[in-house]
Amino acid sequence: MTEASLQDAILSAVSQPLVAGAIAAGAALIALFALLGRRRRPSATVRPAAASEPADPVPHSPSAPPVAVTVAAPVLEKTMTKASDLFVACLEEEGCEYVFGVPGEENLDFLDSLSRSSKIKLILTRHEQGAGFMAATYGRHTGKAGVCLATLGPGATNLVTAAAYAQLGGMPMLMITGQKPIKSSKQGRFQILDVVDMMRPITKFTHQLASADNIPARVREAVRLAQEEKPGATHLEFPEDIAHEQTTSPVIVASQVRRPVADDKSIRIAVDRIARAKSPLLIIGAGANRKLTSRMLTELVEKTGIPYITTQLGKGVIDERNPKYLGCAALSSGDFVHRVIEAADVIINVGHDVIEKPPFFMKPGGCDVIHIGFRTAEVDPVYFPQIEVVGDIANAIWQIKESLSAQPHWSFDPMVRAHRAELDHTAAAVGDLRCPVYPQYLVDQVRKVMPSDGILCLDNGVYKIWFTRSYPAHMPNTFLVDNALATMGAGLPSAMASSMVFPDRKVMAVCGDGGFMMNSQELETAVRLKLNLVVLILNDNSYGMIRWKQANMSFQDWGLTYGNPDFVKYAESYGAQGHRVTSAESMPALLKQCLDTPGVHVVEVPIDYADNDRILNKDVRELSAALPV
Repeated sequence: MTEASLQDAILSAVSQPLVAGAIAAGAALIALFALLGRRRRPSATVRPAAASEPADPVPHSPSAPPVAVTVAAPVLEKTMTKASDLFVACLEEEGCEYVFGVPGEENLDFLDSLSRSSKIKLILTRHEQGAGFMAATYGRHTGKAGVCLATLGPGATNLVTAAAYAQLGGMPMLMITGQKPIKSSKQGRFQILDVVDMMRPITKFTHQLASADNIPARVREAVRLAQEEKPGATHLEFPEDIAHEQTTSPVIVASQVRRPVADDKSIRIAVDRIARAKSPLLIIGAGANRKLTSRMLTELVEKTGIPYITTQLGKGVIDERNPKYLGCAALSSGDFVHRVIEAADVIINVGHDVIEKPPFFMKPGGCDVIHIGFRTAEVDPVYFPQIEVVGDIANAIWQIKESLSAQPHWSFDPMVRAHRAELDHTAAAVGDLRCPVYPQYLVDQVRKVMPSDGILCLDNGVYKIWFTRSYPAHMPNTFLVDNALATMGAGLPSAMASSMVFPDRKVMAVCGDGGFMMNSQELETAVRLKLNLVVLILNDNSYGMIRWKQANMSFQDWGLTYGNPDFVKYAESYGAQGHRVTSAESMPALLKQCLDTPGVHVVEVPIDYADNDRILNKDVRELSAALPV
């Protein structure tokens, strides 16, 4: 019998004469309770009766009045979900495409759940640090939190550098680490350290999942904070016993949110001060490296004619082929670009981030500074802006653009002269065809072979200064440099993530021999994923940047040289294609060939840094100081 037919039987029975009706009603109630009991078992699935099921015939007598009988509705059980399955479902809801990482024993439930996802691909790397760098770079390109995975103990500690890389560099990233069971322990303290507390100083959010029911809320919060300005790193610890719990918690959908905008009064104050300036200057920093901000800044420069410079992390926000581009603050002081800054009486500082080396130093009684950022200025002895415009940067620039026009009394001649002097100084060395290769020649040739939308990913070394000063970036996020943590070993993984996000664009990593060897094992990952990228290894058999500083401080040249493998054979052992530059003249054709040929190409470039100290610490300072104001 069905529930509906039983209920009809009860109503019909109680309308019969007293004795017969009572007997019939009792029998029907017993049958109904038995049926409900069966349907309330946790293992059963609640299913409505089919429309085609016939009702059991029950005698009906109209001789007695009907009696109302209340029958309780059955209690429907919520669907139970395994915690690891729910975690993966939450990541899918957040738009996760990849999980980069090295799983461990404590991640096996999560790994099993991930194997059944049709939306997320596991990118198995050879080291957790490489996974973290890839996830961070994915976040930088997309604005979505890149996800990386590691186990407990050494797996988690291997993510620390990548966490700091994303946190300081403003790249959204979510780290997931495993842990031993937290409700019971059979292995004492083996491999256990306080990962949550370890991550606290270098993340925006860190949390241990102690209940499966809390997974949706914690994942939503971790992703939200990772992506919210200023973006950064977040972390969730997922213990082994929690991973295989059962829960009825549903996935939480992201809310629709808009960033606050700057108020009208702050805009009017900023516009008035810029209009009254004699020589205003735009400085574009890390926080301005966003697509919409790039468009608004380009329109502002085109409308007003105000010149601009960039920090290292601000390169490419506005096309640097623009005649209003006057250089990048690659050195701390004494460069030609610092003479540009000295010629300004009002600096419009867009997207300033204190993690970068300051492009200028404020002094009491110096020029006025207008701070335009998502947050108020973080004040220190060299940065204390007089005017602040706080809110969405793109909107603030749009408001300023709409209210500001070019002023006839503005003059930029000293700024232009300083930049022209820099270009002339660089041009004199661009044609030097020595081998080992001169850095200025290398930068010029790489720029010539890379298309406008090509992505250049720099590791950390002295070559970074040459590229940031002399490589004109044409588009946002086509020049990836770490000027925050400034870590070695990020160049190759960053290029790999760039190639994955933009498979149709040319991608090149530029690494020193020291930085390359810190994550060179990821060549296998790149080959396995069938990526298309070129890796330049600038080989000087030493930690070149430290030697440069050592020379500048008049210390003995000692303790910073080493031997290297044969990089051509090394690349080939991983299944990549290895090449070696043997002359400066042959390098341009080789680079173009590698960019145009699918696969992973490793190109060893012998590099000559012998003149670094003379040029960067002496010549540049003397020549720029001699310029007329």
